Amino acid sequence: MIATILPSSSNFHAVAYNEKKVALGVARLLEMSNFGHVGVLSQPTPKELQDYLIAYSSRNSRIKKAQFHLAISCKGHEKSEDELLDFAHRYLGEMGYGSEGQPLLVYSHTDTDNTHIHLITSRISPDGKKISDHHERVRSQAVLNRLVGNDVKVKAGEDLAASLTYTFSTFAQYKVLMSSMGYEVYEKNDVVYIKRDGAVQVKINFAEISDRFQRVSVDDKRRRQLWAMLRKYRDVSSDRRELQDAVKRKLGIDLVFFGRSDNPYGYMIVDHANKTVYNGAWVLSIKSLLDFSTPEEKLARIDAFIDRLLEDNPTIDTWAINKKLFRSNAYIRRGVIYCGGITRPLKDFMASTILRNDKIRRIESFHPGSASERDLLCRIYKVNTPELVRLTPSRDNGYHDAVNNLNPLFDDDSITNLRAAIRSSGFHIRHEGDEWFAIDFSSKTIINLSEAGFDTRKLEYRRFEKLRRRQSTEKPRDKTTGRGIRGMRDAASGRGENREWEVGYRGDYNRIDDENSIKM
Repeated sequence: MIATILPSSSNFHAVAYNEKKVALGVARLLEMSNFGHVGVLSQPTPKELQDYLIAYSSRNSRIKKAQFHLAISCKGHEKSEDELLDFAHRYLGEMGYGSEGQPLLVYSHTDTDNTHIHLITSRISPDGKKISDHHERVRSQAVLNRLVGNDVKVKAGEDLAASLTYTFSTFAQYKVLMSSMGYEVYEKNDVVYIKRDGAVQVKINFAEISDRFQRVSVDDKRRRQLWAMLRKYRDVSSDRRELQDAVKRKLGIDLVFFGRSDNPYGYMIVDHANKTVYNGAWVLSIKSLLDFSTPEEKLARIDAFIDRLLEDNPTIDTWAINKKLFRSNAYIRRGVIYCGGITRPLKDFMASTILRNDKIRRIESFHPGSASERDLLCRIYKVNTPELVRLTPSRDNGYHDAVNNLNPLFDDDSITNLRAAIRSSGFHIRHEGDEWFAIDFSSKTIINLSEAGFDTRKLEYRRFEKLRRRQSTEKPRDKTTGRGIRGMRDAASGRGENREWEVGYRGDYNRIDDENSIKM
């Protein structure tokens, strides 16, 4: 059971608040008592109720804010409206608001998951005297505990014993632990006082607590778990209070903040599952923890952040950008930002620049040592800014190993197809102008064969040698039997070289003389 005293007012604005709920259909008036003639003949209006309470309270002109507004709620629906109403009357009697003739309005609300009622009355008693508000909230909690049968001192003793089973390294962390349990803790003259409901409930010697101080560390696995869980519930919470309630309810974790309520400078994590108190900064910075921006707002902010990164470093690539976006739970891939389950494409100029930079990093992974090697790789990967690619004049072991693997191939005169042998060893051969290159894309190695001292004529010679061998094996052409003038046929046999040439035309000679038959 929870009883919450709400702010006072001079015009009893709580009436208008509750009557508005009634008009919306999420509340109803359970009880109206001691309002004189109001509501006798007709349904009272909100203004009539307010005016009556103001007039009633005017019998004591010294009290400027006479409204007493209280909310009583229970867990879920464990109590009915009638049970809460009965509890409210007993509570008001204990607090001094139960005198005969005291005006009272009781409303039941149905717009939450728990049964709760609102009570409105005046801080002026029927005899015109002010009802005492001395230590009102402390007395309210004491009355509440007494009515529900809670023994606060016994509970405090049990919580104290439980707190000593936790792991903490400082008294500040111990205070955070007790704060998460609902206690105020302070130390004076080597005695620790544990306070609740405005009164000290239990005491303990400081030495009994300090003897339990020990070094606290969070292992990587648990830290990653906490990091992921805090980010998950932060992204579905609208503010700090909602986040605290969510991780408390779902995970059994208390977040205790330090500093101003609207601008805390730090926080502690009370991990009840592991019975350990952690410094929150070990898991997630308070700036990131309290970043309650919507995913769309985060995407816009990330977009601007990437733009600044490119401005500061025009050659930054995807890997370097994602390394910086890691703490924002975001990343980019192929020109798209991913964050919180939603995506946003990068601006075209940003996407193209990052793609170019990725290609440059890929080219640089080959460790080109000369301008010719760099320029060839730029043509392969379609990069038109070779001046941005860094050269690596000093050759690494991978380069020297590759050269050593090629030497036996060039030295072996028994190899009839050198290019094929080089390709079978994992290299691609490229001929650019007067230069020959061997490229191994799997090991990211490029060799300018000409600059490395290889006899590249062997690569050319094999081509011409193959052509020469083919020509040498061809049969010589018989010019007399080839295409051209036919040989003479023998006149007697019809074939042979001695036959006269046949001249003229077989057929009608008149056609020959006819000029119309001549073809130009």
